[in-house]
Amino acid sequence: MKNTQNGWDMLQVIFSILFISLLIVACLWVVQPFVLGFAWASMVVIATWPLMLKIQGWLWGRRSLAVVAMTLLLVLLFVIPVALLVNSLIENSGPVIAWATSGHLMLPQMLWLHDIPLVGKKLYSAYRHLVAGGGAAMMTSVQPYIGRTSVFLFAQAGHFGRFMLHLGLMLLFSVLLYWRGEQVGNGIRHFAYRLAHRRGDAAVLLAGQAIRAVALGVVVTALVQGVLGGIGLAISGIPYATVLTVVMILSCLVQLGPLVVLVPAIIWLYWSGDTTWGTVLLIWSCVVGTLDNVLRPMLIRMGADLPMILILSGVIGGLVAFGMIGLFIGPVVLAVSYRLVSVWMHEEPAPLDDPEEVVEELAEIEQENSVKQ
Repeated sequence: MKNTQNGWDMLQVIFSILFISLLIVACLWVVQPFVLGFAWASMVVIATWPLMLKIQGWLWGRRSLAVVAMTLLLVLLFVIPVALLVNSLIENSGPVIAWATSGHLMLPQMLWLHDIPLVGKKLYSAYRHLVAGGGAAMMTSVQPYIGRTSVFLFAQAGHFGRFMLHLGLMLLFSVLLYWRGEQVGNGIRHFAYRLAHRRGDAAVLLAGQAIRAVALGVVVTALVQGVLGGIGLAISGIPYATVLTVVMILSCLVQLGPLVVLVPAIIWLYWSGDTTWGTVLLIWSCVVGTLDNVLRPMLIRMGADLPMILILSGVIGGLVAFGMIGLFIGPVVLAVSYRLVSVWMHEEPAPLDDPEEVVEELAEIEQENSVKQ
């Protein structure tokens, strides 16, 4: 089993690989509860690192003061909005249900249901029965599903608790990464260089650029559109504007846009007879809805010179595959893979031969092979 010429023992190599693999698996098993929080913190710190350096310069070059300022900023951006959203949902769910069951819920007539072929009469009859009973009848018909909804809400409460745990870990790891960011970055670059030399180092730098591009292009655009749309809702007198603003931001993050929330609000204003504010919100929605066509490409180009379709595909695919953290993981994976493949393709010059000559040459080779056979 031992090769005396090359000086290596096959069994020793096999057992060394197995031992290293077991160590890697054991380490991953131990750090598994912290992986999501650390990944989240890494994305946030990389995206906001230039801002932290600016704040450090404003605070007389003191890293400790800059870390405290960035931690407070993260609390304002992440912890407080989530707490306000949950508190608003808890406080407003009771009044909404009471209002729906009090008989004040006015439903439209929807006469067009009667004209639907085959099933129109049954649909219209069932809808008329629901309208005659008002909100109380609606709640009675929904009552059998409340048990299932309660089970779903309890499950979501568990997910929310896990989310808050990861949020706390994100804050803790963010503080540590802000404090020792240069050492951590140099260590990662050194490890990548040992793996793939210059290409590994370039992949790490490209990953940082992709994270900043997503943070600037997707997240900042979603925040701007959501906040501006929320201001329009609040000024127009739409109830629960805070909750709808958060829903609008989430809708913009998943690339659905703010019109998912704004269009029903406009319809509600016109339906309730407030045509003035409905027209104002309509004009404001046109501005907010088209803002991403200008703002997102400009911000992404500031972060990294990457194709727009690559960023958007990574955002949507990463969100489906990994959840909210996938907003950053998806574009980073696609961007690094795209750039490495692009560099590999351009290491050799592109073929300059005439395509027709290449086809004829291939045909001659195939003909020669058929003759030989």
